[in-house]
Amino acid sequence: MKEYVVNSIEKASLTITGKGDDILWNQAIELTDFCSPWDSTEVSKIIFKALWDSEKLFFNFTVHDSSIHIVKTDDSFASINDSDRVELFFRQDESLNPYYCLEMDTEARLMDFIAYPEKNLDFSWNWPKDDIHIKSSVNQDSFTVEGWISMQSLKGFKLIKDNKIETGIFRAKYSPNQDGIFEPTWITWVNPNSETPNFHIASSFGILILNNYPI
Repeated sequence: MKEYVVNSIEKASLTITGKGDDILWNQAIELTDFCSPWDSTEVSKIIFKALWDSEKLFFNFTVHDSSIHIVKTDDSFASINDSDRVELFFRQDESLNPYYCLEMDTEARLMDFIAYPEKNLDFSWNWPKDDIHIKSSVNQDSFTVEGWISMQSLKGFKLIKDNKIETGIFRAKYSPNQDGIFEPTWITWVNPNSETPNFHIASSFGILILNNYPI
């Protein structure tokens, strides 16, 4: 499985602005190894970073994109689902029973749900609101989504084992087809080797390794 090392920082030292501009992000390793195995078009650059302290797991997506698609009809999951977004999935183990999905668009709207094998999705479930924080910003040629997830919630859902978190890191990019209908390109850190796009299978996950864990 692919691995990404999450460096540790001092408690309460990183500020989330939505711009990814805290100097502490310089201590994070840049993850840029993304692909769309089901599409021949080269994907635009994505930079993912993560850090952690004793209370929070911090994440930062910077996506190079000068043509962002967002549906602003309302703040429903349907609108988020039809918009450009980044995604983090967490699982306890490869059985995917259960796994947890966090999908975030360029306005920091969150589509969160719990899921079970065979893509059994439960949208009535939500990540505890006090245990996740997201901000975002949009520039001319990129957007940033950054935030934190409490370590307490990750432990409570039994997602940290030793110093590892089994994680999927994804992006959905919507572009118009020849008829002007927006269709998604599915982009992933780990190639799941599936015939059709599918993030909801065990082979789409990698591992975050918490460096110096525990503090």
